[in-house]
Amino acid sequence: MTEEIQLNEHNKQEYPPMHTTEHILNQTMVRMFGCERSRNTHIERKKSKCDYRLATAPTAEQVAEIERRVNEVIDRHLEVTTEFVTRDNVPEEVDLGKLPEDASETLRLVRVGDHDTCACIGAHVGNTREIGHFKIISSDYADGKWRVRFKLENRE
Repeated sequence: MTEEIQLNEHNKQEYPPMHTTEHILNQTMVRMFGCERSRNTHIERKKSKCDYRLATAPTAEQVAEIERRVNEVIDRHLEVTTEFVTRDNVPEEVDLGKLPEDASETLRLVRVGDHDTCACIGAHVGNTREIGHFKIISSDYADGKWRVRFKLENRE
């Protein structure tokens, strides 16, 4: 007998290339700055934004490096896969801090190749080659929060 997996309902439909890019950006920020993943995001087709808690604003050189690293990951043409696990079988590196209190016992993990793994019920591409070019369009810093706005451009 096969057990049916029960997940929480999802209340929005993301644009898969942009949503997958959010995962790549989050892991890039964690690796570069040792910060948490963004807890406040707004993901849309034309442009998106993420907020990160940082002690200081990234320098212009660091912003350029974030952009370069995200595009480097995208250009690796990584497979994006999912797997279902119970809460007691979540890998140690997966942060469950953003899960709602009423999250189901079974979680869906999304892996972007070897770059990122996180619990997520949103829509994603199957391979990072489907994303395009990541471009930071603006950012600002106030009260320990760095807000970055970005878009995706077609590859030339």
